[in-house]
Order: sequence, then C-alpha cells, then structure tokens
Amino acid sequence: MRFKGSFVALATPFRHGAVDEPALRKLVKMHLRSGTSGIVPCATTGEAPCLDHEEWARILSLVVEEAGGKLKVIAYTGTNDTRKTAVRTEHAEALGADAALVVTPYYNKPTQEGLYEHFKAVAGASRLPIILYNVPSRTGVNLEPRTAARLSGIANIAGIKEASGNLDQVSQIVRLCGPKFSVLSGDDSLTLPMMAVGACGVISVAANILPGDTARLVASFLAGDTVRARKLHLKMFPLIKALFMETSPGPLKTAMEMLGLCSAEVRLPLVRPGEAVRKAVAEALKGYGLRIKG
Repeated sequence: MRFKGSFVALATPFRHGAVDEPALRKLVKMHLRSGTSGIVPCATTGEAPCLDHEEWARILSLVVEEAGGKLKVIAYTGTNDTRKTAVRTEHAEALGADAALVVTPYYNKPTQEGLYEHFKAVAGASRLPIILYNVPSRTGVNLEPRTAARLSGIANIAGIKEASGNLDQVSQIVRLCGPKFSVLSGDDSLTLPMMAVGACGVISVAANILPGDTARLVASFLAGDTVRARKLHLKMFPLIKALFMETSPGPLKTAMEMLGLCSAEVRLPLVRPGEAVRKAVAEALKGYGLRIKG
C-alpha cells in the first residue's frame, strides 16, 4: 500500500481532564469534508505520552468508526519498548487501523542496527503497513538513510514520516528507497521543499486548522501545478510558524480553541501558551483570513 496525500496528525481534544469525545467526532467529520487523505490519531500532536492505553484504544476506535472507511487511519503505536510497540501494533490492527506509525525509540538511543531490529520485530508482529517515524529533535536518535533503505526491503514497511528537517537526508532516503516507498513530510514548513525532491505528502499539524489548503497544496504539487502549490505554501507559511512558537500542540490547540474546534486544554507537563504566543497566533489566524470566535 502506498501512502500519499495530506494526513492530519490529529490533536486530542480534552475537557476537564478527559477526552472530549463529541469534539473528537466533529474533528473527524471536518476532515471527511475537507479533502484530507487520512488521520493519524494519538501521535505527538495527540499528546501520546500522556494518554493511557484505554484512552488510546478508545480514541482509535472512535476515529475508525467516524472515518467509516473513507479515510485511512494510521494508528500511532510507537514506544521505546519493542515488545510494547509490537503488542500495541497488533491491537491497532484488531481495532481496524489501516496502518501504524512507529517512532524511533526515544531515550534508549539505539544504534542503527538496534533501530533496524526494532522496526523489523514490530513489522513481523502485524500485517499492518508500517510507517517509520524519524523525529530526532524529540527522540535523540536519527534514523539514517541507509537504515531506512534496509528497512524498505521488509514487505510491510511502507514508508517514513521524515521530520529531521534535513533536505539532504530526504533526498538520500528518496534515492535509496525507491518510488514504491512513501516519504511523507513531518514538518509543515518543509512539505513543499520535500515534495520537490520526491516526498509524496505530509503528516501535518497545520491540517488540524487548515485541512482544505493543506490537502490542496499536496494535490496541486502531485498534479504538476507547482505554481498553485507554491502560492499555498507561501500563504500558509506565517501561520505555520506561529503554530510552532512553543512546543506543539500548545499553540495549535490555542488556535483550535480560537476557531471553535475544541478546548485549548493540554496535559501536563505541557501548559497553555502565554499571552505573547496567544497574541501571535491570533494575529496569524486573522492574517490568514480565518474568523476568531468569541
């Protein structure tokens, strides 16, 4: 299975400490209307480290139910324990996910051989397509292109969410892994540059509030309309930068609350952004032409 298009790294809405299920359902419905290719629940943007297993399973089940087979659902299943990751990936398959997003193990700092064996073991535990997730700024370890190329030879390892921020590394992955391997941007501001060197889409934070334009940017580039894609990129760029002024998803959830999509509530150790960030996010939303509610 090849993955291409705009996939949203879905924020998890909370209210008074609990998952806000009505808001979660509304968010999925919004993406059904907006051209989004698929949903990635319970990942970094979804505050995965602060969800217990029951919450993770409930959120995934609700997303699968609301998506109704019309959107691909890529379950985030990665931990820094290979056995736990394998078990969670099996569970995601049982709950109806279409694929699994598996992050490089954080804190442990495995070698490249350790990374290879980790992903090989997880892929062998399930029939789900596996999308590798490389985000060294958060995990402390970089999945190198030659290791990604080795892993691309495993039948159900289908692609990578590449968030190293290194375009040379993206070029190497595309060159070494070949056209059947899906390279997806993990940085909204680099989606267009990454597609210029061979990526085929994005797993996007910004798509939580700009689902239509994110989908149009990717679709335009894939259709060969680079002029339209560049216009969308340049229009989105200031708002994207505002969404990452502090650790995500704090600014994003602030924007979502301003747009009436869900509460800005985050779980500790994250906290709501301060007034300076809130003001910058509000100005970026207004500059984009979005209407702030309340």
